[in-house]
Amino acid sequence: MNIVLSSEPRIVALEVTKDSIMAQLADGRTISVPLAWSWRLSEATPEERNNFEILGNGQGVHWPELDEDISAWGMLHGIPAHRPKPKEQRQKRKMPQATKRA
Repeated sequence: MNIVLSSEPRIVALEVTKDSIMAQLADGRTISVPLAWSWRLSEATPEERNNFEILGNGQGVHWPELDEDISAWGMLHGIPAHRPKPKEQRQKRKMPQATKRA
């Protein structure tokens, strides 16, 4: 096995199971995060989960059907994806308060 030393984590292989996302890094480490860290992947079919591409020089992974991206850095530093708030809540926050007219 060739081990490449680099200051940036680079993904060279990825496996997604029903419970986890496992990445093999260029420096020989294997890292794993819970599948629940990505709500899009958690809700996807196995076929959608397995349709991914490693980005650039291994900086991350992209799932085109799901519009999901996960970086090697994010996996290493424990940064799960946050589910967006429902549209109604976002709109209510943006709406100005009604003024009372006499």
